[in-house]
Amino acid sequence: MIPTKPTKEIMLDGLWRDNPIFRQILGICSTLAITNVVLNTAVMCISLTLVTALSCLTVSFLRNWTPRNIRMMVQTLIIAFYVIIVDLILKAYWPQMSRNLGPFVGLIITNCIVMGRCEAFAGSNRPLPSFMDGLFNGIGYSFMLLAISVVRELLGMGTILGIAMPYFSTPYWDKWIIMVMPPGAFFALASIIWLCRSMKRKGAKS
Repeated sequence: MIPTKPTKEIMLDGLWRDNPIFRQILGICSTLAITNVVLNTAVMCISLTLVTALSCLTVSFLRNWTPRNIRMMVQTLIIAFYVIIVDLILKAYWPQMSRNLGPFVGLIITNCIVMGRCEAFAGSNRPLPSFMDGLFNGIGYSFMLLAISVVRELLGMGTILGIAMPYFSTPYWDKWIIMVMPPGAFFALASIIWLCRSMKRKGAKS
């Protein structure tokens, strides 16, 4: 078993130093697909964070009983179990949101962030640190997606969470429709990655 990092180090890695989006460039499909509206993005972020944290916790609990040659299949089944629960809850209690997100909740099963944390951390660490690692990687992912979605919805629609923003919802602001289209996702993602990496390099030099 690999020596477990202190909780503070796990938190900093997930949130900033090893952030899944701007550092590892993982989970890009959902980043580009559902960040045109903040509400959809928030629901997706909560779903992925819960799935990642609970999957890492379960994988860690079962790590000593899982044969190494089938560990990836077991991890996939565990992730699929939690994704199905989230998907069924959305369909039962928020069908409109389930339709808005379409297949992207189900595709959490194949999200590289979830699989990566289960394989790289939870499979060789104790349950509580594994849960914290999954939780804070999910939160780090969420911060980046929410930042992108706020920029896209504000510039493209003049709203945040459907609420009209001063100036951006007036005739003085010409809405950038491209920001709620697929190219806008690439522009916003690239800008966020450039900004975060620039800040990280500046912090490392000081």
